[in-house]
Parts: sequence; C-alpha cells; structure tokens
Amino acid sequence: MRRIDHPLLAPSLGSQKTLTSFHFGTPGQGPKIYIQASLHAEELPGMLVAHHLRARLEAADAAGEIRGEVVLVPVANPIGLAQRVDHKPMGRFELDTSENFNRHYPDFAKALLPSVLATLGNDAQANVAAVRRAMGEHLRNWQPATELQSLRHTLLTLAHDADCVLDLHCDCEAVMHFYTEEPCWPRLEPLARFLGSQVVLLARQSGGSPFDECLSGVWWQLADALQASDSSAPLPQGCCSTTIELRGEADVGHDLAQADAQAICAYLQHTGVLACAERPQLPPLRCQPTPLAGSETLNAPAPGVVVFAAQVGQQLRAGDLVAEVIDPLSGQVHRVVAGVGGTLYARVRERYVTRGGELGKIAGATPFRTGELLGA
Repeated sequence: MRRIDHPLLAPSLGSQKTLTSFHFGTPGQGPKIYIQASLHAEELPGMLVAHHLRARLEAADAAGEIRGEVVLVPVANPIGLAQRVDHKPMGRFELDTSENFNRHYPDFAKALLPSVLATLGNDAQANVAAVRRAMGEHLRNWQPATELQSLRHTLLTLAHDADCVLDLHCDCEAVMHFYTEEPCWPRLEPLARFLGSQVVLLARQSGGSPFDECLSGVWWQLADALQASDSSAPLPQGCCSTTIELRGEADVGHDLAQADAQAICAYLQHTGVLACAERPQLPPLRCQPTPLAGSETLNAPAPGVVVFAAQVGQQLRAGDLVAEVIDPLSGQVHRVVAGVGGTLYARVRERYVTRGGELGKIAGATPFRTGELLGA
C-alpha cells in the first residue's frame, strides 16, 4: 500500500488542506478501481465503509491478491469537512461560491472531441488507451485557480483512467440505492446485487455535471460522436461509474459499514480484481432499475410540522398518503400523497418544512421529467 498526500491550493494565508489517497496493487497489471467517500462532506457512512474497506485491501495487498490497482480516497472533501456554521456541518456546498461539491465537473467529451476522433483506429483497446491519454493531457493542462478547482482537479487526476468508479454518498433518511448512467448498468448490476440495493436510478445524462458522470459520460458521448460521423472505430465504455447512496445520514455504524465493505470486496472478487479461490455467488436482485426521469420529488404545499405516514423502502401506489404538514397556528393539516407508484427511497430528516420544501422521493417506473434531473 502507498499513501499519497495531495496539497490543495491554499485559499488564505497560513491555511492549506490536503487530500489523501491510498493505492493498492500494481498499476497496469489489471483493471483500475477508484473508490471515494463523502464528496458531500456531511454524508459520513462512506467514510466508515472506507475505513473497513482499507483494512481489507491492506490485507489483500500484503497477500498479493490484487490483480490490478485499487485507489481509495476515504475523505474526498477536506474543504467541506471543515465547514461548520452554528455547530452544524455544511459539507454539500462550498461556502465561498455556494457551488455544490458534486457538480460542475468538466465536459471531457466536448474538450476532447476535436482532437481525439481522428486518431482512433480499429483496435478497441488502443482507442481506450488513446482517450485516457487525452484525458490525462487535458488535466495536466488545466491550471486550477481556486481551492475548490484544485480539489476537483486532484480527484479527477486520481480517477480519470479508472475502469470502475464508486462514489460513496448517502441521503437524509433512505434505503440503499444508487444512480448510474444507462451504458454502465450491465457491468454494475452485480454490484447492486451484492449491496442489496432497493432502488437503482438510471439516466442517459442527469445534468449538473456530477463527478461520476464526468468520468463515464465521456465514453458513450464520444462513441455517439463516432457513430454520427460514420466512423467504424470501436470505442467501448472505458469507465463505468456510480453514485452509491449508503442509506441515510444517521446510518453510521460498524455492522452496516462492515457489510457494505464486504459487499464491495465481493464485487471486486466477482470482477477479478481481488483474487479468490471461488468467486462469490451472486445474490438475487432486489429491484429492477427505474428511470431517474420517473423519480417524483414531493414538496410541501405549506409550511408546518412534518409527520410522515410512509417509511423509507415502502412500496406506494399513486394517491397513498406519504406525509402530513401541520400548521399549529391555524390547525390546518395538509396531506401530501404519492403522485406515482413506486418505492419511497428517501425522505428528509427535518420535521419542520417551509413552503415548497422537499419532503421525499419516489422511484416511479415511467419517465415524466426532463432537463436537470438531480436536486441542488
């Protein structure tokens, strides 16, 4: 194992933060897997999973059982981790710019398209290597100007040439679920089985340029551009990435974290990155994927105290009661019902909501939304 500390740009005199990565196995000797936790720094379950995963990877590395390379970043956002206001963590948005730490990553396909397409030939793996070299060159030419940009730059430098990227997050109160792009689903379906995911949300492009789609989107977008130009050059999906939502913010405990770390290791064994005497048997798939465009976000029709009638993981039909919003001044009770059938996969932790505030999300099977599909 190697530990590398990456200094970020200092935002102020006498202040500098460091991003730390742990490297297992041998680069170039097999697939590369990149795993990071808590890019939204108040989402802590991933950090504990990374803690237990690191111990397993250290043992596997010492035993020579890693066939390739695994890069682990247990604390992906030291900037957000240090942000607190009135004793409350503020790790989702950078306080200086109000930018979401998991948005605004570069559009590699747009940047590389003019120079890369003409260089691709008939060898699929050579084409993958060429695109990765171009991504690396683009990153070397990018000179970050702020601390936030240097964080994004460092994370992408570590991850841009990975075959698989796991970005560990969580929701407020939620069941295990994850987001991925449609071309990534076939290779990530075993991961959903090992993790016991109760919801899988698919999109071709969800909008907002999140970290995971920055890394997987470049491949299918370039492949589409090749097809549109009548080129026969093959370009496989060189990176499959996913945002894994490890239940809710309060689900930080050794039992869950150890089980999740074991599930990720089982996936690595399934893919051949971790050697094992016998590959683990695939568990049943707990859900069928649904379109992110079919996910309904429920909002409060009025301010008031929130009383949930439905629990996370519950199967709902359209019209079922999800929550009541109660105004104790007028005595009025506002019913919030499901607009679509599906699994209530996440809901807020706060029990007071302002008008229009988000209450929960239901994974519906029929697409009905367009445009930006992710929340703020």
